[in-house]
Amino acid sequence: MPKTLFRRDFLKTAGAAAASFSAGAAALRGQPLELIKNSSGHPRLLSGCCAYSYRKYLQNGPMTMEDFILKAVELGIEGVDITTYYLKSTEPSYILGLRRLAFRNGVPFSGAAIGSNMCQLDPTKRAEELEKIKKWIDVTQLLGASHLRVFGGELPQGATDEQGVEWVVETLKPACDYAAARGVTLGIESHGGITSKASNILEILRRVDSPYAGCNLDISNWEQDPYNQIEACIPYATHTHIRDFYGKSRTPLDLDRVWTLFANGGYKGFMSAEYEGAQDPQTAVPKLLAKIKALNHQYSTV
Repeated sequence: MPKTLFRRDFLKTAGAAAASFSAGAAALRGQPLELIKNSSGHPRLLSGCCAYSYRKYLQNGPMTMEDFILKAVELGIEGVDITTYYLKSTEPSYILGLRRLAFRNGVPFSGAAIGSNMCQLDPTKRAEELEKIKKWIDVTQLLGASHLRVFGGELPQGATDEQGVEWVVETLKPACDYAAARGVTLGIESHGGITSKASNILEILRRVDSPYAGCNLDISNWEQDPYNQIEACIPYATHTHIRDFYGKSRTPLDLDRVWTLFANGGYKGFMSAEYEGAQDPQTAVPKLLAKIKALNHQYSTV
């Protein structure tokens, strides 16, 4: 087949696929939030690890993202979350190299994670955040991952929660439309600021109204009432970040109680360790993962 015809057929097929994704997303638009939450039933809990857990080694070496992927094999986990702060490049050759390395070692990507701040008073800055998120959606698709963590951001001084929610929705809604055509789900993290309350996260998801939006549920980022806040978000959780404490006070979390909530909520997905303590991650991360694996075994159907 001539190259020009091959390219034309490919573009035609790709265009049809993108239209199909968008149509699928549109079919669920307008449905109550209740109808697009996670399905109930038996939980399926998988062990994972965020690259952020090894930031001490990834920021300035000696560990590379390739080393982190191979570390997953050593740790015996079922997926890795790529914290994009530590990528050397976004060049396709580099990203595809990571994808191939992970595939050859049987390491799925549970997702990727970026920093973002959609809580912007200036509409120009909100537009810039949207373009930034779109760029990382493209990188996530190239990586072969289906989930991208985003942040809502901090409220500007004097702004209300209602304003913050509106700004985040204005940015996240078109970002989800863009992500839908690429098969990527966006998980807004419970991460302080506008997302310091489960009620704000749920209101954002209700207004965004997309099956490609969810909550990257970091169980440790609550300052009060963590168990009720976690429980409220579980039906819409698309990924998790796991530590064994919560809040700035680093109050210990009862992980058995947390896992009971996930099991009762029928959560299916990764329980991804995100170590952030003072100990050397080379010894501390395996300890945290040992807890996660034991709890997954106890509470999951896998």
